[in-house]
Amino acid sequence: MSTDQRVIVAGAGLSGLVAARHLADAGVDVDIVEREDEVGGRVRTTREDGFVMDRGFQVLFTAYPAAKRELDYDDLDLRYYTPGACIAREGERSILSDPFRDRSALLSSALNTEVSTTDKLRTLKLRRDLADKTPTAIFSGSDSSIREYLHGRGFSDRFVENFAAPFYGGITLDRSLSSSSTVFEYTFKMLSEGRIAVPAAGMGVIPEQLAQHAREAGATIATGETVDSVDADDAEATVEIGGETRSADAVVVATDPPTARDLTGVEAIPTEGEGCVTQYYSMPRSESLDAGKRLILNAGGEDPNHVVVNSEIAPEHAPDDRHLVSATFLGDRDEQPARFDDMTRRALSSWYPERSFADFELLGTERVPFSQFAQPPGSLDDLPGVDAPEGRCYLAGDYTRWSSIQGAMESGRDAAQTALADL
Repeated sequence: MSTDQRVIVAGAGLSGLVAARHLADAGVDVDIVEREDEVGGRVRTTREDGFVMDRGFQVLFTAYPAAKRELDYDDLDLRYYTPGACIAREGERSILSDPFRDRSALLSSALNTEVSTTDKLRTLKLRRDLADKTPTAIFSGSDSSIREYLHGRGFSDRFVENFAAPFYGGITLDRSLSSSSTVFEYTFKMLSEGRIAVPAAGMGVIPEQLAQHAREAGATIATGETVDSVDADDAEATVEIGGETRSADAVVVATDPPTARDLTGVEAIPTEGEGCVTQYYSMPRSESLDAGKRLILNAGGEDPNHVVVNSEIAPEHAPDDRHLVSATFLGDRDEQPARFDDMTRRALSSWYPERSFADFELLGTERVPFSQFAQPPGSLDDLPGVDAPEGRCYLAGDYTRWSSIQGAMESGRDAAQTALADL
């Protein structure tokens, strides 16, 4: 391809950075414009006083095909969760783990009474069934709510409420389990085939690595600049950036969904979102919540949905003498931090009646009003394609696939390939 082709990418989130890298690899001159002062979109990390705090609870599923293709896992220096979870309710805590990958918890999982033996056997059968099901078959198959799907496979109400609701509430930000069963099948398959991980330096190094790849391919990245409008026809694209008009052979819109809809006029872009609030705490490194490198799921209530001792998974996320702990609440909620703090302390005191949390210090509150777009059954069939806008304008975002790191990266590559074919 001739190197005199120029493409502007609006947005330096995961999808925009991936699109830019593939366009630049093909010899296109690529300019990325990002309104924030740093890259990453929703995937960011704050580092303060030795603590590493992600923008809300975030993890990487290592089996995601797009993540394996676009990222250098060795360079990310990943730290891994232990499969399974600690299920907590008033005065009780128990471990439910994957017997294939966590043999140390085999006995405790077998004796766990939060989930019946029959449900444990159904989980193994589900794992076998999905092992032979391709992603194409999953996303083209029938759809229902996760709750309906689980009941249809014979899972009990006890399994659904005690494990599935808080665990998948953390994944889909929808504890009611009214989200698409397609998303459930795919993520369950990914969990069975890979691991849950976070980089030693926080999730923010993922977009930082993607930005480095894009720059090495020849792309430029300008932060602190806002794309005000986009106009494209079959020959070129015109982009207004901070009052300045720039012309290009094409434009890739890789902004958040509401902004992408405003810029392109594509009504199919979903703008209803699921949010969450995460509070970060510190506690003495000498203390423990006895869950190891596992999620602590709230089986006795909804607030918080789950708690994690982040520095158990990645010791680098806290100073040597302190632990970093996060508590995540589902929904775009306007309660004051003190209210969330009170709910977290009440829950922990209920789960650990033998413990004192006097030295449990609130570090900060992270609100993410639009963490994922809503994904009810059938909604994925109505999402726009990367070529939905008119002219040489393309969409890159998880909202063209499904809400996830996988969806964002896959969309970025597809947008680049579609633009290259037209150029």
